[in-house]
Amino acid sequence: MSALLDEIFDVAGSVVLVTGAGSGIGRTIAETLAACGATVIGADRDEDRLGEIKDTQGVEPVHLDVADAGAVDNVVNSIVENHGRLDVVFANAGIARGGGLTTPQGTIDAFDLTAWHELLDVNVHGVVHTVRAAARPMKRQASGSIVVTASTAGLRADPLVSYSYVVAKAGVVNLVRQAALDLARWQVRVNAIAPGPFKTNIGGGGPIDPAVEARWGSTVALGRMGETRELRGLALLLASNASSFMTGCVYPVDGGALLQSLSLDPAE
Repeated sequence: MSALLDEIFDVAGSVVLVTGAGSGIGRTIAETLAACGATVIGADRDEDRLGEIKDTQGVEPVHLDVADAGAVDNVVNSIVENHGRLDVVFANAGIARGGGLTTPQGTIDAFDLTAWHELLDVNVHGVVHTVRAAARPMKRQASGSIVVTASTAGLRADPLVSYSYVVAKAGVVNLVRQAALDLARWQVRVNAIAPGPFKTNIGGGGPIDPAVEARWGSTVALGRMGETRELRGLALLLASNASSFMTGCVYPVDGGALLQSLSLDPAE
């Protein structure tokens, strides 16, 4: 049984790029795949966070701002030059900016346009830059898996997050579908993970305020926020040949959050 599992989910020797690898979901994915034998390049724009992962065996830290298309191209080209190929890419880097509909600055006539453009530069354009750059070597190889971190906020209206976040995540959901259709003829798979409320530092770092955690937990059928380790299985599935016939799909991991309606009243 163990040998069969090892065969199905084998990523040993795979060359993997994970953006936003300095913390949260990206760090968990990078460390998980490295522990399973992959060669992982962990990219992040935060030098301090990169310093925290530099001693992780199997993870090579690299500075990268995914909003810079040229920088993304350079990192991908360097990976292919140094390792000969690129097998898996997790386009995970993302930020949160602005308030949800339950905050005064979160309504459409009041939100900050500077924050809007900054978020879209990272959460949409950064994903586009990453997918475009990854597609080139993967097409030449006629193989590869690209995984985008979307969100349940991209699958429905969500009063707890900003307009820019909802729009960005909805955009990358359809980018995944379009790219999957485009790249299938080269046997390159493109899928998305759509997390619900998870304990990460995307909103600015530091411990989550208990009241905020309770509010998010109330939106989840299982009654709590997710831990990033609970994404390890799906990440390994999509990085390995276990997903060899899976493309163009969006996989929510949300504790049942999509089963429930969301209220505008933060007290409910």
